[in-house]
Parts: sequence; C-alpha cells; structure tokens
Amino acid sequence: MKLLPLLYAAFLSMPSYGLYACNDSLCLSDTSQQPPCSAGKFNAPASRFILPAALIAGGALSQVSPVFKRFDRYVNRTAPHGNIKIDDYLQYAPAGAVYGLDLLAGIKAKHSLGDRTFVMVSSHVWMALSIHAVKWATRVERPDNSTRNSFPSGHTATAFTGAHILFKEYRESSPLIHIAGYATATVTGLLRIVNERHWLSDVVAGAGVGILSVEAGYLLLPVFRRMMGLQGDAALVPFAGKEMYGLAFSCRF
Repeated sequence: MKLLPLLYAAFLSMPSYGLYACNDSLCLSDTSQQPPCSAGKFNAPASRFILPAALIAGGALSQVSPVFKRFDRYVNRTAPHGNIKIDDYLQYAPAGAVYGLDLLAGIKAKHSLGDRTFVMVSSHVWMALSIHAVKWATRVERPDNSTRNSFPSGHTATAFTGAHILFKEYRESSPLIHIAGYATATVTGLLRIVNERHWLSDVVAGAGVGILSVEAGYLLLPVFRRMMGLQGDAALVPFAGKEMYGLAFSCRF
C-alpha cells in the first residue's frame, strides 16, 4: 500500500508526451510542407504551454488549498523513505543524453550543436531563476524540516529540463529515447519524495517549470540567431585545459 502514493505521484509527474506529438511549428526548419497533425487543437503553438502550466498550477494549489496540503502530507506519510543520493546525479542524465546520443552514439539531433547549447543554457537559466525566485517567495518547509526552500523542486525541474530538450531533439529518431528521458526525470522526482526532501506538489510544479523553461528556450532560439546574424551553423563547445576552463564559440555568417 505504501507504493500507491508514489505510483500516483509518478502519474502526475510524468508528462503525456502525446500532447507534444505534433511537429514544432516554431522550429527553424520549414514545416509548411508537413501534413496536418492529427492531434487537432493540440497543434496550435500555444498548446505546448498547457501541460506545464497545469503542472505548475496543480503544485501551487497545495500552497493555498487545505485539501491539497493534506494530500501532500498523506503522500509523505505513506511513501517509503530512505537516503538514496543517486538523484543528485540522475537529474543531469537527460541533459547529458542530449549531447551523448549525437556525439557518441551517432544519433542525429534535430538542431546543431550550437543551437542545442543555446537552448540548453537559456532553458536552465530560465529554470534556475524561476525556481529560486519562487523558493524565496514561498518559503515552504521541507518534509524533513531542514530548511524553508522546498517549493518547487529544483532537482525535478533540472531533470525535466533535460528530458524535454531530449524529446524536442530526438522525438523523430525513436520514441524510446524521450520516454527514457521522461522516466529518468520522473524517478528523480520520486526519489526527492523518498528522501523526504520534497512534497509531491514540489515535484509536480518542478516538472512544469522544467518543461516551460525549455519551451521558452526554443522560442528564443530564432531570435538569438537573427540577433547574431547567423546564416550557417554555429557551435558553442566547452573546453578544459591546465588551470583553464571555458566555452569556445564559432559561427559562419
């Protein structure tokens, strides 16, 4: 019986990738020749914000609704607890796969390395700013009573940011790729509950913030390219040497 709350949490945290099954009408490639999407109303550009907005709103309800607050405490009380630290590393796995599948496995991504890096950086900046601003404003106490910065879950937001970029870049290659990404992000969120570091509402809202940040990153991508006057490929590559770290940027005008 203790697994039931976690299974329900997994259902709430794992986004239905069917809502994103349509081709991205705001990507850089020409979509004018693509057949209409069978998802109907979910093909509209604004539809991509429905799921993350619903997740964020659902998590926020727990901060004002006594019913949702009681359910948060019920999940925390009945879920199995432990001290599994793998979530500290697992949160970065989907983002790593965004690069690893292309560079190491030879599976071609939708956008160039430079474009992906811009989306990765901008999405994480949006996500981090949003997470920390809300944490500072809400001051929700963690389930383990350690600090008052529980809402929303930064680990979950980080994981879903990487997972959603993975979906956007590799959804045409294999559905197993983004299913694995979302599953990894969901496990990260569930482990935050198991470790008593977050409430269910923190995890749900964190997933929404991560997905929403990625959508914002892709919206900014064409603007970035126009501002930079980029006509060809661009690359932003990290490098490391003896006592020296940085990023190398190259582009073709």
